[in-house]
Amino acid sequence: MRLNRRTALGLGTMATAGTVLGAASPASAASPASTNETTPTTPARAAQRVASVFTRHSTEAGGNWQAYVSVADPAGAPVVAVQADADRRIEAYSVNKIAVATAVLDKVDRGLLTLDQQVEVSAAIVVPGGDGIFSLDGAYPSLVTIGHVLANLLTVSDDTAVRLCGLVAPAAEINSILVAKGFPNTQVQPVANPNRFFLGTSTPRETHDLLRALVAGTLLSPASTTYLLGILRSPVAFTDGIRRTMSSDERARIATKAGWYADARHEAGVIFDRSGVAVLTYALFADGQADPDNFGATHPAVQARAAMGPKFLAAVDRIAGVGKAFRITARRPSNGG
Repeated sequence: MRLNRRTALGLGTMATAGTVLGAASPASAASPASTNETTPTTPARAAQRVASVFTRHSTEAGGNWQAYVSVADPAGAPVVAVQADADRRIEAYSVNKIAVATAVLDKVDRGLLTLDQQVEVSAAIVVPGGDGIFSLDGAYPSLVTIGHVLANLLTVSDDTAVRLCGLVAPAAEINSILVAKGFPNTQVQPVANPNRFFLGTSTPRETHDLLRALVAGTLLSPASTTYLLGILRSPVAFTDGIRRTMSSDERARIATKAGWYADARHEAGVIFDRSGVAVLTYALFADGQADPDNFGATHPAVQARAAMGPKFLAAVDRIAGVGKAFRITARRPSNGG
């Protein structure tokens, strides 16, 4: 599976990073927002701080970065903080699992599927040695709900969950749904079996815009929007990158999805203000760093995102988001019983 995906999709593209504030002016690592102001109080200054943080840590990590990050502005359009080769169509890897989930939930919204509908996990559909938990079960066949599939797709980034989604949403249908929603570059890559696919491509801007549409309520129904964001903000969602050095309450303010394969280490998501309104949206794609066989927390690009995360959060901590509030249900550990 890994060799085939590498062969089919290649190893990524080279890009140079350019970070801008708004639409044009370069951000400076020694900007007033990053040196004289403890916590920015305007979207423009918050964006300037975010730009400075991105430039510093992406430069330290090296390699290629393609990114798009914006800060919400109650006065108008979001302020662009980072725009680094943002329209380059690149392999999105598991970040595109958000797009796959969007297509499945679109079918739920139209009454074609239900979250409690069951699919079969057969031995033949399990990705041997893939990321996630289905390959660890060791007992097949079993039946799971579509809701269970999506939860594993978006938290532990289960590879077999991709194939299970393909049982209810074939590749061609996923792509047509995404095109209809305005995302022609965010596409899975079909293979001979119509119910299977590689995770395909996107651009930083389109991934960012898909997340913006999600929190704006224009991508899915209110129920599916809340459901999807609840998974991406859950404690078990990805914690090695943006959310690594944070409290549980801080992590709950961030909906995120990472993707890792070959030499690529990507992550995209949304930071919410304290009231649960989206305030910062990020799509960070990176490849070409050192240590490509390291899929752990010490990979240079993952370490860079871990350093960016708390600083992004601090940069927008006094900025109000724009749109609907999505409050997360408090989760507490259980001791069984």
